[in-house]
Formats: sequence, C-alpha cells, structure tokens
Amino acid sequence: MKFQFDKNLHLPVISGLFLCLAWPPLPLAPFLFIALVPLFLMEKIIAESDKKDKASSVFRHSFLSFFIFNLFTIYWIYNASFFGAVVAVLLGSLLMSLPFVLYHQMRRIVSLKTALTGFVIFWLAYEYLHANWDLNFPWLTLGSGFANYHSWIQWYEYVGTYGGSLWVLVVNVIAFQLLIKIKNAAKQTKGHPYAHLLAPILQIVFIILLPILFSLTIYHQYEEKLNEANVVIVQPNIDPYNEKFGSMSAKDQIERLISLSKKAAKPNTEFFIWPETALTKNVDEDDIRNDFFIQEIKKFLLEYKNGNLITGASTYRSYPENVTTTARKYEDGNGFYDVFNTAIFLENSERIQLYHKSKLVPGVEQMPFPNALKFLGPLAIDLGGSIGSLGKEKKPLVFYAQSGIGVAPIICYESIYGEYVTDYVKQGAQLLFIITNDGWWGNTSGFKQHALYAKLRAIETRRSIARSANTGISSVINQRGDVLFETEWWTPASFAATLNLNDEITFYVKYGDWIPKLASIFAAITILAMLVRKFYVKLNQGKR
Repeated sequence: MKFQFDKNLHLPVISGLFLCLAWPPLPLAPFLFIALVPLFLMEKIIAESDKKDKASSVFRHSFLSFFIFNLFTIYWIYNASFFGAVVAVLLGSLLMSLPFVLYHQMRRIVSLKTALTGFVIFWLAYEYLHANWDLNFPWLTLGSGFANYHSWIQWYEYVGTYGGSLWVLVVNVIAFQLLIKIKNAAKQTKGHPYAHLLAPILQIVFIILLPILFSLTIYHQYEEKLNEANVVIVQPNIDPYNEKFGSMSAKDQIERLISLSKKAAKPNTEFFIWPETALTKNVDEDDIRNDFFIQEIKKFLLEYKNGNLITGASTYRSYPENVTTTARKYEDGNGFYDVFNTAIFLENSERIQLYHKSKLVPGVEQMPFPNALKFLGPLAIDLGGSIGSLGKEKKPLVFYAQSGIGVAPIICYESIYGEYVTDYVKQGAQLLFIITNDGWWGNTSGFKQHALYAKLRAIETRRSIARSANTGISSVINQRGDVLFETEWWTPASFAATLNLNDEITFYVKYGDWIPKLASIFAAITILAMLVRKFYVKLNQGKR
C-alpha cells in the first residue's frame, strides 16, 4: 500500500514543533493555544479529499505530530532505559492520536462544532485514562505546560491541571474555527469580507485573558497566614549510577548527609529533609530500630530538641507465605519478602513512621498488570537498589510530628499526580515534602520539568513545599507557587528555610479531578453512541 503521507506533512510537523516549544523548561507556553490548529486543518484537508483510507491517514499524520512532541520532551528517559524511552514515546504518541481519530469519525456524522466539542471531551478522557491505568505516565498533561507561568494559573486551586488542559483545548478549537472563517472570507469579493471576524477574535482574546486576569488578581491578593515551621533541606549530590549503589559506601553517604544537615541546622530546626533512597542499604522493617543507620540518625537528632527527620530509604518486609502480588521468594526458599521505596520519619522518641511509595513508575518500579504479567517482574528496571516490582502503600499516609504538624511524604513520581497529592491534604497535611532522586536523567530537561511541576501542586493545594533532590533541583516553594530558593544542578548543598503551615482546603482538594471525570463519562457515552449507530447502519445495509 502506498502512503500519501507527505502532501500535508508540514501541518503535523508544525503542531509537533509548537508543542515542543511550548513545553517547560522553555518559557514559550503561549504556543499551546495554537499548537493543535495545524492538526485540525490537516484533518479537514483529509476529510474533504477523495482518499479511501481517511481515518488511517488522520492517525498517521497526528501520530507524527505527537511523536515529535513526545520525543523532544521526554527523550531524557533514555538515560535510565533506552527501551523505556521507546515505549514511553510510542505509547504517548499513540494515545494522543486516538482523540483525533475519534474526532474525525465523529465529524462524518455530526456538525463541525459538535465534533470539536467531542474532541475536547475525548482528549480530557485520554489524559485522565493515562494517569490512572497501569501504564500511567501523565507527564505531558497539557495543563502542566504552564508551570513556568504560575501567576497565570492560580485558578488551578479550583480546577487543577486538567482545567488548564480544557483551557488550551477550547482556545485551539475556537482558533481553528476562526481560521476557517478567515479562509472563507478571503474568497469573498463583495462587501466587507472580514467584518464578521471581530466577534470570534474578541472571543479568543476573552477566553485567554479572563483566566489570566482572574489569576493575577488571586496571585497579588493571596497572603499566607503566619504559622512558621523551620526546615533544613539537604541535597547530597551522590551519583546514582557510579556512587549511590556502587563505589560509595552507605556509611560514607550517611556521613555526608549528616554533615550537610549540620551546616544548615539551627537550634530551632523542626524538620530535616533528605532525598529519595538516601539510605541505600536495605532496611529490615521488622528490626528497624536496631538498624545501624537508623541509630546514627537518632544520635544526630539528639542535638535538636524539636528535630524530626524524613528520609528516603530502600526497605523490605518478610512474610512466612506469599501474601502479595509483588512478594519475592528468598533464595534459600524460606519465606517471602517485599521491597519498598520508603519514606521514614524519625524523631526524638521511639516512634518511627513509614510510608511506602504508592505511585510507582511503570516498568521501573513495577511491572504493569501484575496479576497477568507477574512472571515478568524480574525484568523491571533497577533504579532503586533492588530489581523487580516493588511493594506499595494502598493510599497516602501523613506523618505527624510530636508538635502535631502534619506533613506529606511525597516520593518522586507521586508529585506529578494532582489528585493523589490532595489525599495527603485531606488527611491533615499542612506542608508538602517532596523527596526525589532526579539524578537518573542526567543534565537534561527531565529534572527541570519535574521541579517545575511541584509549583502546580502548591497552587492546587495552597501548601508550602520543601523539595529535597539527591541532585537536580532542591527548592522551597510557597503557597502561590513562587520558588523562594533553589539549588544548582550537580552541587552538594544544604539550606535552611521557613515555611508557613496551612489548614485550609481548596475547592480542588475537596472535589479533585472533577473536570476529566465528567469528560470521561461523556466520552464513554459518545463512543458507545457512535458504535451503536455504526451497528445499525451496517444492519440496515444488510437488509437492502
């Protein structure tokens, strides 16, 4: 079969490049408002052509566009796994193409405006699906593209990141309709062909500017209540490939962490925050109080009366029988055990609080669809000191200090899930602590994107954030999403900061991702209606 693929090749390429230019860390997010217009134009050209394989042509062109977008924004995954990068790019491109194919099919049976409405619904449903199945990777949710422009998106405290996606989609749809009107007006020879374009132009300007003006008003009027907590954030900068799980001993690593902590500590320091997997030697949860490194941390904390310390660690728990889908069998055949990516909360008492990372990275920390593919568990990529699918917590857990302050232990990948983070806040988290590694991706845009996305969580929940990275960007973010201080790449650092607590619940915390949930319901109904219609059309054709 010969593909007629290059006649309109420039259109998907332009869309792909616009999306790339709009994505953080580049400061060109406004390109998002027109990035999909060339693709809509491409679909229109194909739909009005005499091609026989129109749907497949729409798919190929849109796939090309989203392949460019995915390739140049998440290419950095290859530093950890070439195979993982290939899967992420191809799967993301495929899923993003499906809303366009569905839109094309819908446009054949309904009006253009109705089909465009359908496209918006399909896209939001795709984004929500991609954040909530076993192959989840919501890194490129359109609303996240405004992370550099946090003063524009203060209204995310009501709608979350998906509200930003809806904003982008609606503007693109209206801009495409305006383009059609402009092209039709150019063909007119009588009267004032462009006079009727003023209304749609003003409509686009209004839809873009109104949320921004509303946001700027919130941004400049928002004031944090003075309720301070003193923290020390540590960035040890230990090479995850050559040192963390290799040439540098676990003892040397903890000595570096303690030394850096002391440099920034004050007598009134309440929280010390160490990064993900700071403790690399597997800690036995059943005998955690006797662990050498836990005891070393406890000795360090004795110098700070009100001190608490949160650290990432690789831990394990033993079972006499196989009781979980992720449990592994001991080599001697005597029992089973689970390995966890864990946050440990220590204080000047016998109490030790544990939280196991729940949002695990597909193919890295867990094998997707574990019940069906459990036999492939050992093929999971080793990025945490242990090979195979990790065990996980069923829901977020909040750590409580003796003072009563509740903090959220958000581990790495979990920080890109808006609704998941709200569950911490519902349980009483007054501060968000993000602990991450970020060294896996090298000096690429990956760690920068991850750091920027934290600003979205601050706005959605109105919680101050302390972010500790092994290397990358460690930072302090206030409740408006302002980055108050951040470290440099590949630099050992520690610094003290003061964060304000907050107990108030935002609309988004209360209702979560209500926009994509509604869209998913409407998308399911629409697709079902399209299938039923197709069935009846074929049935009637068979009767003739």
